[in-house]
Amino acid sequence: MYEPTQLRTFLAVAQTLSFTQAARRLGLRQSTVSQHVRRLEEATGRPLFVRDTHGVELTEDGEAMLGFARTILEAHERAAAFFTGTRLRGRLRFGASEDFVTTRLPEILEAFRREHPEVDLELTVELSGTLQSRLEAGRLDLILAKRRGDQAELGGEELVWQDVLVWIGAPRLRLDPDRPVPLIVYPPPGITRARALEALQAQGRAWRIACTSSSLSANVAAARAGLGVMAHTRGLVPPGLVELPARTGLPELGTVDFVLRKGRRRGATQEAVDALAAAILAGGDRLHRPR
Repeated sequence: MYEPTQLRTFLAVAQTLSFTQAARRLGLRQSTVSQHVRRLEEATGRPLFVRDTHGVELTEDGEAMLGFARTILEAHERAAAFFTGTRLRGRLRFGASEDFVTTRLPEILEAFRREHPEVDLELTVELSGTLQSRLEAGRLDLILAKRRGDQAELGGEELVWQDVLVWIGAPRLRLDPDRPVPLIVYPPPGITRARALEALQAQGRAWRIACTSSSLSANVAAARAGLGVMAHTRGLVPPGLVELPARTGLPELGTVDFVLRKGRRRGATQEAVDALAAAILAGGDRLHRPR
């Protein structure tokens, strides 16, 4: 009833909320992506997306289809692996940015380990800039990291989703417009740090560093204590913190892309890289929904 190709296309659109970005990820024409979605909607008898000039959003039935699509595709892949007798092996060095500490990425990795027990999966959690450097140096095979939305694409990248950077802080935090903005930041080469400083400098607003840590948990604890504000992804705002209102006068921060990027290894490792990348893309919508 539901074609795997159409389900994969549906997931790509649901995760990127863009027919253009989904087409780029899948290597298809945008008209083909629209056709796949239309045929899936005909098969379900329900609209899965609301499309207008402002963008794309999932309907309630589209939200429900997310879980069904993942389950169907996972069963399809398990059956294919069983009957072809293929078993992945090798060492896979995977790096993920600190942003995913509070998401459901561990569930995706756990399912991958169950499906491929002979793959030695090594996980590194670091800042996105550090992960990019290690990948280029050949010290990682696959990374899930963020990049600035205005940055040119790098080789081997696949967009998982795009989001907006916002200012967040404790609910009762009040900023004094006559005093420097207290910042909670990652150390260099943190992408959100660089964007926050650039935006404040362009606005001509004074700032000071209130807390610096490479640990998301430490920065969140500092923000909850009211020490200052953070530049953070809107879709991943940690519990206990809120997006600050426009009346604070803080500058806009632009967009951020979350991408998968593969290294240059081949053979068994590359097969494992491709399998994990496919699993992350299939479950990408779960990555920007906190546990």
